Amino acid sequence: MAPLFLLSLLLLLLLSFTSVHAQQNITLGSSLTPQGPSNFWLSPSGDFAFGFRPIEGNTSSYLLSVWFSKISNKTVAWYAKTSGPEPAPIQVTSGSRLQLTLGGTLSLLDPTNTEVWTPQSVGVAAYASMLDTGNFVLVAADGTTKWGTFKDPADTILPTQVLTPGMTLHSRIIATDYSNGRFILNIQTDGVFLYPVAVPSGFQYDCYWSTVGNTTRLVFDSTGRIYITLDNSTQTNMTLGAIGSMADYYNRATLDPDGVFRQYAYPKKASNQWSQAWSVVGMEPQNICLAMTKTQSCDLDEEEAMKQFKLTTMYHVNWPLADYEQYSPITENQCPQLCLTDCFCAATVLIKVPTATNNNTQSQLSKSSKWKKDKKYWIFGSSLLLGSSVLLVLVLICILLLGPNYTIVRKAVPSLQSSSNLGLPLKAFTYAELEKATGGFQEVLGTGASGIVYKGQLQDQHGTCIAVKKIDKIEQESEKEFTAEVQVIGQTHHKNLVRLLGLCNEGKERLLIYEFMSIRGTRGYVAPEWFKSVAITAKVDVYSFGVILLELICCRRNVELEATEEDQKILTDWANDSYRCGRVDFLVEGDDEAICNLKVVERFVAVALWCLQEDPTMRPTMLKVTQMLDGVVAIPTPADPSSSLSLV
Repeated sequence: MAPLFLLSLLLLLLLSFTSVHAQQNITLGSSLTPQGPSNFWLSPSGDFAFGFRPIEGNTSSYLLSVWFSKISNKTVAWYAKTSGPEPAPIQVTSGSRLQLTLGGTLSLLDPTNTEVWTPQSVGVAAYASMLDTGNFVLVAADGTTKWGTFKDPADTILPTQVLTPGMTLHSRIIATDYSNGRFILNIQTDGVFLYPVAVPSGFQYDCYWSTVGNTTRLVFDSTGRIYITLDNSTQTNMTLGAIGSMADYYNRATLDPDGVFRQYAYPKKASNQWSQAWSVVGMEPQNICLAMTKTQSCDLDEEEAMKQFKLTTMYHVNWPLADYEQYSPITENQCPQLCLTDCFCAATVLIKVPTATNNNTQSQLSKSSKWKKDKKYWIFGSSLLLGSSVLLVLVLICILLLGPNYTIVRKAVPSLQSSSNLGLPLKAFTYAELEKATGGFQEVLGTGASGIVYKGQLQDQHGTCIAVKKIDKIEQESEKEFTAEVQVIGQTHHKNLVRLLGLCNEGKERLLIYEFMSIRGTRGYVAPEWFKSVAITAKVDVYSFGVILLELICCRRNVELEATEEDQKILTDWANDSYRCGRVDFLVEGDDEAICNLKVVERFVAVALWCLQEDPTMRPTMLKVTQMLDGVVAIPTPADPSSSLSLV
C-alpha cells in the first residue's frame, strides 16, 4: 500500500507542477527551439499552444504557429508571416530559435542567427502569455497588450476575436500548404468582401460575395456567434447554424482554400451525438460551388500536363474584351512558364485568316522596329468564374495588320476571292468593290457611334443584299472597335444575329460587310439603342434577358393589349410601378408558391429592372446578373427607368 500511496502522491505533484507551469507568464529571456527541450508554450487550460509545429509531409520544416493542443490533428489557428504587401508563411528548420529577449522583443532566428521575423510596431514587452482564448500576447509593464496574434490573423479567427477595417484573412493554397491561396476576406468600411486573387501576382479581381452597409467590425463573440456591426449600431448575423455550448465545443472560423468562409465546431469530449472531428456550423457564401456541365478530370501529372502546351510570342496583336494577367518584372522566358504552371490559365484558339492575295498565310509574323522596342509580354488567360456567364461563346479571330509593301501588291490584283465562298474565312473586299455595290454609298440604313451603315448589293450570281458599315474616324479607339467587332461577330452564328460576310482594311478605310436584313427582334424585347445613334454592345442581350425574366416571374407575355387594366398592358412598366410601390405581390397574384417567397420575387424583379436600364452602361454583365439571382452579391435599389422604358 505504501508504494502505491507514494506513487499517487508523486503523480499529483507532477500534475500540479504541469498546471502551474502552463499558467505562468513567459518571462524575458525565455526561448523555444523546434527540437526541444522546450518547443511550445501552453495556455493555462492546455487548450492552445504557441511554438514550433512540424509541417505536414515535411518534418524538416516548422511553422511558428498557434494550434489546438488537445485535438488529435493539432489544427493550426495562426501562423507567422513575412511583412510586406504580399505576406508569406515563414518556414524554418530545426536549427532555428524563438526568443523573448531581455530587451522585451519577440524574435525568430534562423540557424545562422539571422532574424527572420518579429512582430511589427510592438514596443517593449514585460512578459508574454498564451491565453485560453488562443491569443498569444506581448504585455507591457502597465498591463496593456502591445501585440497579439489576434491583431495579425492568417486564415482563421477564434471566439473573442474582432476584425476591424483594414484587416484581412488570406486562404491557403490547400489545407496542408500554408502558402497564400486564391481568396481573401477583406474588412472594409463599406462592408465585408470576399475576393479572388491571382497567384503569384496577388492581383485582386472583382468580389464574389459581400455584405451591405458601412461596417465597423466583424465580431466572433464568446458565445460562438459571428456577426458584423454597422455604423448605425445594428448587427448582421453571419452564423446560420446551431451553436453548441462553448464549454463543450471548440470553435473556429476559417477562410478555406475553396474560397468559402466556414465556421466549425469540435466536441471537447467524445459522445454518441458528435464525432471527434470538425463539423460545419455555417458558411458564406452558401452556393459558391455550382454544377459543372462538362466531365472533369483530376490529378493530371503537372509535368505531363505542361508538355501538352506551348506558348508563342505574337506581335501586332491586340486582345480587346479579354482577361489579362500582367506580371512585372519578369523575363520573356518566365512569362510562358508562369502560365503553364497555373491551372487557371486557359489557352485561346488562333485561326489564321487567308487573304485574297495569299491564301497560304506565312506563319512567321513580321516584326517592326517599333514593336521590337515597345513590345510587352502578357499572359492571356481566363480566371475560373464562380458561376454561369454569357450565353454565347466568343471565338477570337486574329487580324494581321500588314505593312505598306503588302498593300501595293494587294491593289495590283484585280479579282478577289470567289463570292460563292462567303462563309469562313471572311472575304476581303476592295474599297472599289464596295463603292460599286452601294452605288457610291447612296442609301443610308442608319447611323451609329462609329460610322454610317449603307445598303448595297453584290455583283454575284445571287445578287446578295448587304449592309456596309463604314467607320468614319480611324483613330486608336476606332481601330480597336473595328478589330473587336470582327472578333466578336466574325465567328458567331446564331439565328438572331446578322452574319459578318467580310471586311475592307485598305489604307485608311475600315468597312464591315454584313448580310442585310431587318432587325431580328420581337416587339417589346429589343433594347432602345437599336433605334439610336449609339454603339451596339452585348448589353442589348442583357436588356432582352430582363424582359424574359419578368415574363418568367409573372407567367405572362410582355405585351398583353387585351389586359383589362391599362397599367398592366406593358409588363415592364407594370413591374416597375409595382416594385416602386412595394407591391410585387401584384405581379404573382394567384401563384401560392411565389406569394410564400416574396423576398425572392422582389430580388428577381430588382435584377430584371437593372437589366432594363435605358443606359447600357448601367446594365449589369450577365456574370453579375447570375450572381445577383443566386444571392451571391447584394442588389442595390435599381434606378427608376419609368421615364425611359417604352414599347419598341
